[in-house]
Amino acid sequence: MITVGVLALQGAFIEHVRLLKKATEQEVSGEWDFIEVRTPQELAKCDALVLPGGESTTMSLVAARSDLLEPLRDFVKVHRKPAWGTCAGLILLAESANRTKKGGQELIGGLDVRVNRNHFGRQTESFQAPLELQFLGEGAAPFPAIFIRAPIVETILPHQQGVQTAESERDDTIVAPSRKTKDAAAEAATAENVEVLATLPGSASHIATQGRDVNPDLEAGDVVAVRQGNVFGTSFHPELTGDARIHAWWLRQVQEAIGKQEKLAS
Repeated sequence: MITVGVLALQGAFIEHVRLLKKATEQEVSGEWDFIEVRTPQELAKCDALVLPGGESTTMSLVAARSDLLEPLRDFVKVHRKPAWGTCAGLILLAESANRTKKGGQELIGGLDVRVNRNHFGRQTESFQAPLELQFLGEGAAPFPAIFIRAPIVETILPHQQGVQTAESERDDTIVAPSRKTKDAAAEAATAENVEVLATLPGSASHIATQGRDVNPDLEAGDVVAVRQGNVFGTSFHPELTGDARIHAWWLRQVQEAIGKQEKLAS
């Protein structure tokens, strides 16, 4: 039995739970338990975690008041358990975020990236774009990616132990605190390089404010999905589509990661 938690402090957590269940019913084998996480005790039961879309500032404030912030950092950066953040969740999992005042919110970290919050503007400027996602398999149909006040990965940062010092010196930028892994199995889940898994076609970002569907072209554009070791992040909202393919892919990554850690720990 693998237990997957969905952080349920605010945002689209119910939609994630529904698609996770749909993925196991249609595409992913094994025994699964999906729970909503609001306390450190519930987080401690989890083998993997989803951080949903919503308001990243609100999530960080509620997590701090619920004594969840430090356990979340340990979960992702010390124990190196699989974590996936969508939209606001991506912001929380970034090591650096701009367009925010220091003290305005806190980050969990885990991805050596700087995100640009609310890159596409207000909620009225939301849009949908079909993305070609190679990690879903050769010949896979485009994924209907929904962007709502979405961040993008503005910069991939050099991997380093400790705080991203150069980032902390930037104006209107916050950085995640440092954490270190404690054992070989957790260390094996760490990766120095950030892997870009999806980009939004360049033309799409120029007409995003029109609030309509866009057609991709060959021009490279904004980075909207990345992975680094145990941590996965998407700018868009797969949970709002009804399409469970990314959830199914991620659950298989969770199975693989847990299998590797069990071998190293034995």
